Amino acid sequence: MGRTADYSRQSCSVAGALEIVGDPWTMLVIRDAFNGVTRFEQWQERLGVARNVLAARLKSLVHHGVLEPRLYSERPPRNEYVLTAKGKDLYGVLITLHAWGEKHVYHDQQSGVVLEHKTCGHKLQPRIACGCCNEIVRPREIELTYAENRPTVGDMMAEDEEAA
Repeated sequence: MGRTADYSRQSCSVAGALEIVGDPWTMLVIRDAFNGVTRFEQWQERLGVARNVLAARLKSLVHHGVLEPRLYSERPPRNEYVLTAKGKDLYGVLITLHAWGEKHVYHDQQSGVVLEHKTCGHKLQPRIACGCCNEIVRPREIELTYAENRPTVGDMMAEDEEAA
C-alpha cells in the first residue's frame, strides 16, 4: 500500500493502532462508515480516492476486523461494509481527531462540520475521562509504566494472523 513506516519492532499501542488505521484514507473511510456509508461506490464518490486505493483500504480493514463485508447483491456479487465492534471502538478517536483539526488546522474557525451534543444543544467539546472515577484526565495526571518483555507490534500482528 505504499507504506514507508514499519512499526513491527515497536512495543507501543499507538504504533499498533497506526499499523491498522494509519494509512492515508483509512480514517476517512472509517469516518464515512460512522456516517452511514456502506458501499464501495459511495466511498469512491464521497472521497474521490482511486478505486485501487479504496479497495486496498477496505480489504485491510476487513482483514483486521474493523469492517465486516455483507453480501447485498448476488448478481453481480457485491458487498457492503459495516463497522464491527472493533471498528465502533474508533468513535472516540474520530471525535477527538475532529476537535484537534478544528483547533489546530482551522484555528477554531468553522470547518463546516459542527458536532452538536443533542442532550445539551451545544457544540461538542470532547474531553478524556477516567472510566473508573469519571474525572477529566490531563496529560500530567497520567503515569506510564513499562512491563518487562513487552511484545512488539509485529508479535501481536502475527498472533492475530494465527488466530484468523
